[in-house]
Amino acid sequence: MRTRLLPLLIVLMAGVLLALGFPLAGSVAAREQQRVVVDRIDDTARFAALAQFVTAGPAAATTAEDDERLSTLRAELRRYHDLYGIRAGVYYRNGRPMAQAPGDWRLPETGDGAEAFDEALQGRRSHDPDQVWPWQQGRLTVASPVVRDGDVVAVVVTDSPTPQMRSRILHGWLLIGAGEAAAMLLAVGAAFRLTGWVLRPVRILDTATHDIATGRMQSRVAAASGPPELRRLARSFNEMADNVEEVLEQQRAFVADASHQLRNPLSALLLRIELLALDLPDGHEEIASVRTEGKRLAQVLDDLLDLALAEHSTTDLKFTDIAELATDRVDAWLPVAEREGVRLSYEGPAAVAGWADPVALSSALDAVVDNAVKFTPAGAEVVVSAQPDGDTVAIVVADGGPGLTEDELARVGDRFWRSSRHQNINGSGLGLSISRALLTAGGGSIAYAPNEPCGLRVTITVPRTGPH
Repeated sequence: MRTRLLPLLIVLMAGVLLALGFPLAGSVAAREQQRVVVDRIDDTARFAALAQFVTAGPAAATTAEDDERLSTLRAELRRYHDLYGIRAGVYYRNGRPMAQAPGDWRLPETGDGAEAFDEALQGRRSHDPDQVWPWQQGRLTVASPVVRDGDVVAVVVTDSPTPQMRSRILHGWLLIGAGEAAAMLLAVGAAFRLTGWVLRPVRILDTATHDIATGRMQSRVAAASGPPELRRLARSFNEMADNVEEVLEQQRAFVADASHQLRNPLSALLLRIELLALDLPDGHEEIASVRTEGKRLAQVLDDLLDLALAEHSTTDLKFTDIAELATDRVDAWLPVAEREGVRLSYEGPAAVAGWADPVALSSALDAVVDNAVKFTPAGAEVVVSAQPDGDTVAIVVADGGPGLTEDELARVGDRFWRSSRHQNINGSGLGLSISRALLTAGGGSIAYAPNEPCGLRVTITVPRTGPH
């Protein structure tokens, strides 16, 4: 969930930062250009004041070169151009230059310069130039009218290069970009913290749910962190788990009590059957059938009691040599296998260590080997092996029996379930359920799969690392 939520938050925050950054960048560019334009307006106003005095004489247009004030104006324009690199000039209404710097600069006939000149002729300052961006090579043209006796007699025009202005804009943008990058890093860090704070209860809920699903009913969730809704969900989950555990405990207690209470009447019933058999001829079929069913019922009650105890018991995990334990169980079942004509053997390393309850694992392995020997025909073999498999140790019991279909594999291990093809073989259908309960309590598991070319392959896994 974090891999989906985190990119969404990052994209949203990046969108917010960009939405703020672009207007801010535009504002920086506009501010820098406006500052240049204001400076040029001040300059043109100063030159316009000088030009007023030049044009004050009636012969200004014919004796300009001899006029001292005209010389002063030209000197100011040249000094201005040499100092700032800005072209500037004063032009009469007909476009003839009064003074300009550099001396060969002429008023443009088209473009921004011509438009600014025309606007100034109408008695007002030219409009602000269009925005110049760092990637453009534009120039800034500003024109101001020279007014005498209420009439526009000339126009002052400045034509400014923009590299320095564009450099300042780019520098401002770099600062904005650095600020945006720093803000983005902070936002990503905040997003990590936020998603961690929000999803931590979800991960704990997921872990607790998995624990309960695998039989660890004591798992609960600490409802002390995360948003209020998730804390409320955690409390509801704990209440649900408490109720489920209570129901399961009542079920286990009922099964255990019922099994225990039924054993005494059943024992008395079997005793009466034996007494009754003394008055009947030997080999009486009905008595033999009743005796067999009574013993089968006693076995079912014993298995029910074992299952209830297995589901309720706590495990004593120990660092165990799994290979040695598997070898011992194979040796214990060899006489039974030989009697049935089945070859039983162990294959694998002599030592494989893992964490398990030796008693519970031995009981589970006994149930699996018992089934394997029971359903394997004479002349076939049952192979037990133990191998390390990543973080677990796998004990595999592979038999050469008839195996199970896909539908049967989905149901094997359920309580009282037995294949319809094997109803004539003794058993209660609880052995594998007891094995699963014993293994689950210790963090292990049991799985079933076909064994090629025939038979069933049962895999028992136990962890290689101990509880933390």
